[in-house]
Amino acid sequence: MKRLIFIISTFVAIALIIFACNDKSKEPGATTLSKDDSLKQQLERGKYLANSVVNCADCHSKLDTSKFSAPVVPGTEGGGGLALHEILPADIPGKMWVPNITPYALKDWTDDEIARAITAGVNKKGDTLFPLMPYHGLSRMAKEDVEAVVAYLRSLKPIEASFPARELFIPAAAFGPLPDVDYKKNTRPDTADKVKYGEYLVTIGHCTDCHTPVTKEKMPMMDKFLSGGQHFKLPTFEVTVSNITPDSVTGLGTWTEAMFLAKFRTNSTPEMLASKPGKANTLMPWSFYGTMSDSDLKAIYAYLRTVPPIKNKVEKWPTAAVASR
Repeated sequence: MKRLIFIISTFVAIALIIFACNDKSKEPGATTLSKDDSLKQQLERGKYLANSVVNCADCHSKLDTSKFSAPVVPGTEGGGGLALHEILPADIPGKMWVPNITPYALKDWTDDEIARAITAGVNKKGDTLFPLMPYHGLSRMAKEDVEAVVAYLRSLKPIEASFPARELFIPAAAFGPLPDVDYKKNTRPDTADKVKYGEYLVTIGHCTDCHTPVTKEKMPMMDKFLSGGQHFKLPTFEVTVSNITPDSVTGLGTWTEAMFLAKFRTNSTPEMLASKPGKANTLMPWSFYGTMSDSDLKAIYAYLRTVPPIKNKVEKWPTAAVASR
């Protein structure tokens, strides 16, 4: 009996030693995040994504279109109200106002309903969102990043504003198929793999929505991926989107990584964003993308170097616009 007790005690002691060796939280320097710290990190990630990568406020706020890159009017972040049919009359078949996405408007929405609107293009009522909302790219966003953006939207200052329902002259079926992706199964690529992570950022940052040519039906021409050429005619200026493939003559083929980063930093300075370029303006939201981290911009640069180079010379502004600058 004593022998049996000794054997059992020995096995228990060995098991406790193995458990202690494998318990990383007990190692010197190991840290375990508290619930508050985890929520703080989630909010920080959501704020970064919403304001530097997926750029929610770029549409869902009031913009000062008289200034370079149309920066957000301070205090209107997330409050909506842009009359898209006035800003892009050639692209909106009817009337449409950008909705409020602050807690005032989303107070009756569940987190899943917000996530569905972001990644699947379907709102709380079950209506298909107009595809200016970039849900095709956002459908590829990692589950943890979607949840971070939703948490951040919940933290915005409530803005008490409501806008008319859209009045479109085409059926929702004309918007094309909805994304066939379950974001809950998506994972974020390892940031150490610059090309893969850069592709992820380009996708959720919906770069292709402007930088890829489209057909008459507004479908992306993937054989000309990121080669530019889309032309936008706004009430105050016209602009054609640039070629960002690594073509050495008409694209970014001769750009170094340092040149690429400098472009984002220079075009997002307070001085540049306060300037009034008149007809030589841009739709590129430099005030958002210019706040991306160096590591993320380097990842995007690394990915863009891998896409097929396409020769497509783009005249950014019509001659008349440049002459009047």
